[in-house]
Amino acid sequence: MRHRTPTLVKPRSLFLAGLAVAALGAMALPAAQYTMTVNRDRLVNAQNEPQNWLMMNGDYGSIRYSKLSQINRENVKSLRLVWALALGGMQDVGQNGPENEVNPLIDNGFMYTSDGWGTVYKIDARNPGKGEFVWVTDPGVKHQGNAPKTRGIALWEDLVIANIPDGRVIAINRDKGEIVWDRMVAATNEFGGKEKFFAAPITAEGKVIIANGAGDAKTRGWIAALEARTGKELWRWYAVPKPGEPGSETWKDTNNAWKTGGAGLWQTGSYDPATRLTIWGTGNPVPIYDPQARPGDNLYTNSAVAINVDTGKLAWYFQYTPNDSWDYDEVGVHMLYDININGQSRKVVSHFARNGFFYSLDRLTGKFIRGAQYVNDLNWTKGLNQKTGMPLEYDSKLDVQIYNPDARPLRGEGVKRTCPTWHGGIAHQPTAFNPVKNIAYGVGIEGCFSQNGAAVAFLSPQGGIDEKNSQKRTYSSDLYYGSVTAFDAVNHKVIAKAVTDIEVRSGATVTAGGVVFTALQDGWIVA
Repeated sequence: MRHRTPTLVKPRSLFLAGLAVAALGAMALPAAQYTMTVNRDRLVNAQNEPQNWLMMNGDYGSIRYSKLSQINRENVKSLRLVWALALGGMQDVGQNGPENEVNPLIDNGFMYTSDGWGTVYKIDARNPGKGEFVWVTDPGVKHQGNAPKTRGIALWEDLVIANIPDGRVIAINRDKGEIVWDRMVAATNEFGGKEKFFAAPITAEGKVIIANGAGDAKTRGWIAALEARTGKELWRWYAVPKPGEPGSETWKDTNNAWKTGGAGLWQTGSYDPATRLTIWGTGNPVPIYDPQARPGDNLYTNSAVAINVDTGKLAWYFQYTPNDSWDYDEVGVHMLYDININGQSRKVVSHFARNGFFYSLDRLTGKFIRGAQYVNDLNWTKGLNQKTGMPLEYDSKLDVQIYNPDARPLRGEGVKRTCPTWHGGIAHQPTAFNPVKNIAYGVGIEGCFSQNGAAVAFLSPQGGIDEKNSQKRTYSSDLYYGSVTAFDAVNHKVIAKAVTDIEVRSGATVTAGGVVFTALQDGWIVA
C-alpha cells in the first residue's frame, strides 16, 4: 500500500528546512530575552532542553528525539504555516536547481541557519506570528567553481561555526554577526580533486570536528579537528591510508588507487562524551563501480569509524561492505544509545545502512552485535554472518569479492540487476530513535537498479583515473519509491513501513507526542 498524509504545504519559493522549524517550533519556544553561552554541559545534556535544538541531530547521540509533546497524533493534522522567511542562495545550479539541506538550530527563541552558499542567518523566532532577521553574514563565496550545498552549522560558547562551499571554516559572533576567524582548510590535490564540506560540523571539547565529503571527486576523505576559539588545525585523520599505514594492505592494486580512493564523509557524525570518541560513517571507494581496479577490502571505506577527539587516532572501525561496487556509502547517521539486549544493558551504535541492513555495534569496541534487513528488496548478498556482521559470501582470501554473482557485474560482464538501488535504502537522510519505545525510524528511497561491468583505466605512473580511456558505465533504475521504516531495536526487526510514490530525501524527527516528522521531494511535510 502506498500513501502519504500531508500536514503542511511548502510554497515553492521557500526553503523547506527553514519553513519546517519556523512553523512547528514557534509554538513551543520560550520568550527568553538573553543569549546563553552554549558550553560543554549544555551540549552534553541537550536532551534536557527540549525547547532548544542545539546541534544538527538534536544531541551528541544523533537520535533526533524531542521530548516536546504539545503536538501529538490527535492534533498534528491541524498544523498550519505560521510564518516563513525566504533565504538567499536561490541561484540556479543547472539541472538540479537550487536547494537547501540545512537543519536550523534553536537556542532560547533564536534560530540559526544558513543557505547553500554558506551565508549564515540569525532569526528572532520568539514572536509566534512572525520571524525577523537579527543579522545576516555573507562570507563571500565565489559561485564559479563551487556548488551551493551545505548541511548545517554548529554552536560553541558565543560562536556560530560554519564550513562553507569554497573550503573555508568560519566562526561568527552570534550576538553581533561579525566574523571572528576565517580559515581555508580544504585543498585541491595534484589530480584536480577539490576537497569540499557537506556535513555540518560538530563542536566538542573546545574543538570543531569537520570532514571532507568530496570522496567521489578525486580526493581522500578525512576528519579534522580545529581549535574552536582560533580555527587552528589540531589533527587530521585520513579515511584512506597511504602506503605503510594501517589498512593500506587492503589496497592491493599497483595503480596508486589510494591517492584518489574516496571514502568521503558527507553527513555529520556523532560524539560520545564518555569515551571522547566521535563516530562517523565513511563513503564508497573510488573507482566506484569497478572493484577489480582496486582489489582488496579498501579500508576504511563504507565503514563506521571512531576517532579520539583529543588525539585524532582511530580507536575502532567496522566495515559494512568490503570491496564495494554499488556506491553503498555508509555516511548516514550513526545513532548512540543504551538498550537491553538479551537481558544485558548494552552501549550501542546503530545504523540504517545504505546496503539495506540495520546494524547494531558495540559503542566501545565497534564489535558487531547483530544485523537485520530493513529494505523490501535486497539481492546483493544472501544475508549477514550473525557472528561477524560480514556478508555471508565474504571471503577474506579473495582480493575481489563475488557476493551474489547475479547482482555484481565484473569487467566484461553484461547488465545485472541489484537491490537495493545505489541510493539505498537510506543514504544521508538523518534517522531517529525513540528511547522510550526503543524504536528507530529511517526514511529513504527503495528500489533496484541495473548496471554493466566496465573497466577503469589509470594514469601512469602518478595514479589517478584516466577518464578518456576508461570504459563507460551504463545503468538504469527501477521505479524508486519513498519509505518510512519503524525498526524495533530490542527485537531487531521491522515492525512497520509506510511507502509513498514520492522519494523521501529529508530526515526523520520523532517526538514524545507520538509523531514522526519527515518531508517529501514534492515539498510536503508529513507526520
